[in-house]
Amino acid sequence: MLDAPLRFGIFLAPFHPIDENPALALERDFQLVEHLDGLGYDEAWIGEHHSAGYETIASPEVFIAAAGERTRRIRLGTGVSSLPYHHPFILADRVQQLDYQLKGRFMFGVGPGSLPSDAFMMGIDPLRQRDMMEEALDVIIPLLRGEAVTKITDWFSVKEARLQLMPYTRPHVEMAVAAQISPAGPRAAGKHGIGMLSIGSTTSQGYMALSAAWGICEELAREHKQAVSRHHWRLVAPMHVAETREKALENVRFGLGQWVRYFTEVIALPFEIKGSSIEDKCAQLIESGYAVIGDPDDAAAQLERLDKQSGGFGCFLQLAHNWADFPQTLRSYELIARYVMPRFQGLNPGRQASLDWTATNREKFMNAGRQAKVLATEKHLAERRGKPSA
Repeated sequence: MLDAPLRFGIFLAPFHPIDENPALALERDFQLVEHLDGLGYDEAWIGEHHSAGYETIASPEVFIAAAGERTRRIRLGTGVSSLPYHHPFILADRVQQLDYQLKGRFMFGVGPGSLPSDAFMMGIDPLRQRDMMEEALDVIIPLLRGEAVTKITDWFSVKEARLQLMPYTRPHVEMAVAAQISPAGPRAAGKHGIGMLSIGSTTSQGYMALSAAWGICEELAREHKQAVSRHHWRLVAPMHVAETREKALENVRFGLGQWVRYFTEVIALPFEIKGSSIEDKCAQLIESGYAVIGDPDDAAAQLERLDKQSGGFGCFLQLAHNWADFPQTLRSYELIARYVMPRFQGLNPGRQASLDWTATNREKFMNAGRQAKVLATEKHLAERRGKPSA
């Protein structure tokens, strides 16, 4: 791992089956972010989706504004704002306001848009979305720095546009761009000197792309005289952890089947999940390396695997999936905070060294303790002997 402690967070799409009350599902999302804030997680990234019925947050900015009032320290980001869906000036203005409202806890994640059905309804050509993202970034970043911008494209215009609010976070709010398999994300991150959100880190193609992604980012950064850091590279992958592997497998019976159906029959995972039983599906997700369904040691092994493949990254984001019911979901995050995060944040070496030193010198310390007790007894008896009897 990098010299700095690894940060931890979640990537919250969210995923909610269509047979449940959406108002209660959103409330649980708020409660989850509050729970993570209390456990010491660093970040939560909130998605934007407009179709397919399962991913129910249309405005991450609205959710983040409310979550910011219910939390104390966790940082909150759009994961991601789909730039082709918004006029860049209006989006930049909302982002600048959120940076003030959250007093520097806001992060701005951007991407081209992940659901083709969203783009279809808005009449956006999916083949244009990555180019549209780049055109929007060329305007949004200088606006967020407080600069005036003029730019005319075939889908938006800005003329001497300037935000009223200067940046709260300097030089601008922290930003990250979504990256999966194509080089578009790493190229944009390098060109603009911003972070990367590698969303499909453990799919077969996404995992293999990790070894090249940072090289592309650095190459574009050099060309555009930007500075990039692996500390701003975030990797995303799903986990569910319990005290034992057997308990974790039992927990995910609750919701894994509906999640798999959504990804295989409604939208497309980059690999096929075969088998009819939950056991078969779990086995394939685990054996492919895509997911952890196990104990804290399995989670730690996945992080070490990602570290080796990527060459080092700054933050690990669990893909929030609701495979287990809510109490067991909260328990999974707690177990990771208790037993996985300390391994990658250097929290316990001092305690271990102190324990080992004390154990090594146990006999010396016990002898000293015994001698102190004997001395105290002798002093007491001598004192009593020197006093006249009543």
